[in-house]
Amino acid sequence: MAAGLFLFLALTQLSRTGSPEVAHFSELSPSSLAATLNPVAKGSSREFSLNPNPVFHTVIQEKPRDSVITYTVQAGDTVFDIAKRFGITPETIMWSNPDLEDNPDWLPVGMEIVILPVSGVYHTVKAGDTVEKLAKEYKVDPSAIINYPLNNLKPPYELTPGQKLIIPGGEKPYKPKIVRHYTGPIPPGAAKGTGRFSWPIDGALYITQYYWRLHRAIDLGVPEGTPVYAADSGFVVYAGWNDQGYGKLVVIDHRNGFMTYYAHLSVVKVDVGMSVHKGQIIGLSGNTGKSTGPHLHFEIRLNGVPRNPLGFLP
Repeated sequence: MAAGLFLFLALTQLSRTGSPEVAHFSELSPSSLAATLNPVAKGSSREFSLNPNPVFHTVIQEKPRDSVITYTVQAGDTVFDIAKRFGITPETIMWSNPDLEDNPDWLPVGMEIVILPVSGVYHTVKAGDTVEKLAKEYKVDPSAIINYPLNNLKPPYELTPGQKLIIPGGEKPYKPKIVRHYTGPIPPGAAKGTGRFSWPIDGALYITQYYWRLHRAIDLGVPEGTPVYAADSGFVVYAGWNDQGYGKLVVIDHRNGFMTYYAHLSVVKVDVGMSVHKGQIIGLSGNTGKSTGPHLHFEIRLNGVPRNPLGFLP
């Protein structure tokens, strides 16, 4: 009976105040409910006495962010961790920060990155840009750009070069890095791959970054100087420094449509045109180029198209 009276009084008070910040009775946690309806044992039955000091929990929905902010990268951060923290996609972080978009292995501590309030693309207007053109480029409806409050667009929706626009839900196409490697005749006696790959690192493996939309490779976290092996037989078509972020790089043509990439090396132990056999040492792991922490960036491409290495490794 007392419990029913309490419910009636509580609901009556809520209806009088109309306060949107006071939680409904059903929103009370079990511990708060027990504290409010204080159980008192009497014989074999249980009755409830009215707590003279009931505790209500305020439930306030977190408001969505309404501004573009910057975030300073901390030790141990990954693009996925940061994206989850701010409720946006990893791609959004990459597309909002050109240095990251071109170098997904690079996230140095202390770097300041742009964080959008929604998932999408952060576009800097160029001469000739129009709302309709951008909508087509990023695969959204023009209304998504026009109606987004932070864009502050008003008819006739003319854009000014240098203006920043948020494209909610926008997407950018993936553009693989093109390495200008040796394309001459196959060297005499060059080995040919089997199509069955082995891991390029021996021992315990720690994958620091998996294959995903903007990182068409796997990163293997290993100490600098760890031997790196050819994942299959073939011949070397690139060996040395690469200025696209790979650092010291080796590329092997396996003569069957496959090529493998081994990036951020500290030492390269092969030369262009050299025939290599599966399991042969081709270099030592490192932290060169646009890289955060020592690791091996490993790619498998089939007819020029990046494929998930985990689908080919034992």
